[in-house]
Amino acid sequence: MLSLMRHLVLIDGHHMMYRAYWAIPRTLRTSAGEQVNTIFGMASMLLAILQTEQPDNMVVCFDDGDQTFRHQENETYKDGRAETPDDFYEQIPRVFELMQAFSLSQASNPTYEADDLIASYAMAAIAEGMRVTIVSGDKDLLQLASEHIRIAIPHKGYQAVEYLGPVETEGKMGVRPDQIAAYKGLCGDSSDNLPGVKGIGPKTAASLLQQYDTLENLYDHIDEVKGSAKEKLVNDQEQAFFCQRMAVLVDDAELPTPLTETALESLPASNILNMFRELEFTLLTKRFVSLLDTEYGKNHFASDEMELLKFSQEKKSEDQMTLFS
Repeated sequence: MLSLMRHLVLIDGHHMMYRAYWAIPRTLRTSAGEQVNTIFGMASMLLAILQTEQPDNMVVCFDDGDQTFRHQENETYKDGRAETPDDFYEQIPRVFELMQAFSLSQASNPTYEADDLIASYAMAAIAEGMRVTIVSGDKDLLQLASEHIRIAIPHKGYQAVEYLGPVETEGKMGVRPDQIAAYKGLCGDSSDNLPGVKGIGPKTAASLLQQYDTLENLYDHIDEVKGSAKEKLVNDQEQAFFCQRMAVLVDDAELPTPLTETALESLPASNILNMFRELEFTLLTKRFVSLLDTEYGKNHFASDEMELLKFSQEKKSEDQMTLFS
């Protein structure tokens, strides 16, 4: 059994890649012409997450195609999302190389979405006495917020993180974490192509759930609802329950990698340094070396002293060249 209150960080991989792609100028390239803005952004956020959260375990979860059980129930699920430029997809193999360089556990399953795997890892971790931080901006994951699970929404890379527990979630959304699926059943979610009840917006959805607590109880008391909202709810009742069901996360999926194998121990610093050197990430290399010099870095990374000495000599040479140029 894992020791009490180890810290598991779960990362929504695709969300993080999209953030990286749009946050870093697409003009960022190596001297050989390789576009690396997504890889640079991902690497920068990973370093910030390690330094800020200091996890004992970490898993990066990814979606795996468009044949999940939700797609099977709803052929138009997630249709209508903006097309992602080709130069994003071209960088994905490098992103996975980056994950391997960091020796991070990766999880995907064609039956489930990344959110379901995140929920399943979170529940497994809580059962083992761990605390969990979920890094994502996906509102679906707010339904997991609890005493021991917090949602970390990145802003400005990972410099201004918004942490949401149960209280913060209710303050932001107007509903409790356990009401998020019902909320989406009422007002829908355009990002998932779930329409909800036509004409019911976020404020009305939150107000109705504050009064009636659950979607089921709301429809049990539908005659009490005043004005045009009643007609809208009656007309789209089936759709409301369908959208709610689609929004509920699976939290007992089989874990692709056992929780015990996700520990961050003796991570190979040389692999990361070599990849950063290959991609010419000079600034990130300096940040990483600084991380290695912290207590967390010393406890979680296997530092090759010769590799660090080589880097130190290269850095000194670069500084001298700058000084006399």
